[in-house]
Amino acid sequence: MADSTVLVVGGGGREHALCMSMHESPRVKTIHCTPGNAGTASFVTNHSVSASDVEGLISLAQSIDADLVVVGPEAPLCQGLADRLADAKIPCFGPVQALAHLEGSKLYAKSIMRAANVPTADYHVLNSNSDIEAALDDFSGKPWVVKRDVLAGGKGVVVTEQRSEARAFILESIESDGQVLLEEFLVGEEASMLVVMDGSGFVCLPASQDHKRAFDGDLGPNTGGMGAYCPAPVVTELVRQTTIDTIVQPMHDYLSDLSTPYRGVLYVGLMIPDSGMPSVVEFNVRFGDPECQITLPLVKSDVFDLLLATSQDRLSSLDIEFNTSHAVTVVLAAEGYPQSPKKGRRIHGVPAHHPASNTGAWVNHAGTGFDEEGNLISTGGRVLSCTAQAASLEVAVGQAYALITSLSLEGAHYRKDIGFRALTARD
Repeated sequence: MADSTVLVVGGGGREHALCMSMHESPRVKTIHCTPGNAGTASFVTNHSVSASDVEGLISLAQSIDADLVVVGPEAPLCQGLADRLADAKIPCFGPVQALAHLEGSKLYAKSIMRAANVPTADYHVLNSNSDIEAALDDFSGKPWVVKRDVLAGGKGVVVTEQRSEARAFILESIESDGQVLLEEFLVGEEASMLVVMDGSGFVCLPASQDHKRAFDGDLGPNTGGMGAYCPAPVVTELVRQTTIDTIVQPMHDYLSDLSTPYRGVLYVGLMIPDSGMPSVVEFNVRFGDPECQITLPLVKSDVFDLLLATSQDRLSSLDIEFNTSHAVTVVLAAEGYPQSPKKGRRIHGVPAHHPASNTGAWVNHAGTGFDEEGNLISTGGRVLSCTAQAASLEVAVGQAYALITSLSLEGAHYRKDIGFRALTARD
């Protein structure tokens, strides 16, 4: 019986995907999204409350009598939104502020990994009293990895083979933040595993790989993600089980033993070397974007049930099933992205609806809105992503690219090689 009201916080492609998945639940009566985008506006109720306005979000959740709040971005979690919702007795999918520091503080994440004996890169914590040259010497011979110990919106990491560049970023970060992490460079292939987790148990979603660089062949500047595919062949059954045994299970054991357990999704960024023994590159405390767009369609079970149960420590009571299909998404980015994206341009060719069964190809809206005449326009750097689900990765890739070539946005660009690692491995 459809009787539940859901509030989704955020306005990107991830939140559009979350709304799409829960819209199919027979238990959901109404979905609200804030601030949402042009895509969510077509089938849920958008609001104008910013995702960073914690007080406004609490008021909105109370005014609509929300049965569940699903938090997309990390910032409101780091600002304590889940804590405030708990005080208001409103279930929240997303960890409390203290545990959101797994993303908000690299040092906190490292300390938890050490306490839980989780494999990760060795590191130094540097401040104004540190011997920076000696620390750089310790990790010489490979690129240096420097990470700010703050929530930097994915822009707080420098990987460089230039000692002068590493030194400069270290000094700059110490001046702005007080301290910085210098990490050992890990060699291997990166992949991501999204783990839904609460105090009672955890569920690992199919592993994925994204494409961070702006241009084909992994060239150009880093972005928030230009596309992704799932499942990722590099995560073999052996690698998957090793990840569970050495990373996911120890983290769950540690986090579920706290006074307030972790309730939400833990994004586990993996580095997988030739040995097949994965290490953690980073943790995020929310669904990745664009990884969310390709993992949720592979969840055969009711996504609303999954998220609600997690918010109430009932995850272990569910039997979550997955589709055996493949999914891929290709991002259409605005001209100038990632440096200075051009906004406000008309978008043409976007289908009005998505397939109810998440098969074939559809558009996930991200940076979209409407002008005064009601025309669809770009409002961000990553504007749309074309997502497809099929029995094989090859077919899904073909469908996604067929859809993206039918769209029109002046100056827009997209990568034409999404999924190349997996497709090359099969040749």
